Amino acid sequence: MKSFADKVREVVRKIPKGKVLTYAEVARSAGNSKAYRAVGNILNKNYDKSIPCHRVICSNGTLGEYNRGSGSKKKLLISEGYIQKKRGIINMNS
Repeated sequence: MKSFADKVREVVRKIPKGKVLTYAEVARSAGNSKAYRAVGNILNKNYDKSIPCHRVICSNGTLGEYNRGSGSKKKLLISEGYIQKKRGIINMNS
C-alpha cells in the first residue's frame, strides 16, 4: 500500500510542462482533499528532479514556496511557458 507521500509524488510527477496544479488539487488527487498543507510539507523535502514540485502553486494563483528558492521556481515556470514575461510584467496563464 502506498503512503500519502508516495501518492503525492506520483501525482506531481505526472504534471506536464507548462501546466500546474494547486496544493489542494494534488491533495485531492492523492486521496485526501484536506491535506493540502501536508502536500506542501512533502514537496518541501523533495530534491528528486524527476518530481517537478515547482509545478504546484497556491489556490489563490500565487507561486508559493520552493525548496530551491522562489526565484528558481518562477524561472522554471517561465522556461516551461506557464508564466509569460512581457515588458517586465508577469502574466500567469493556466
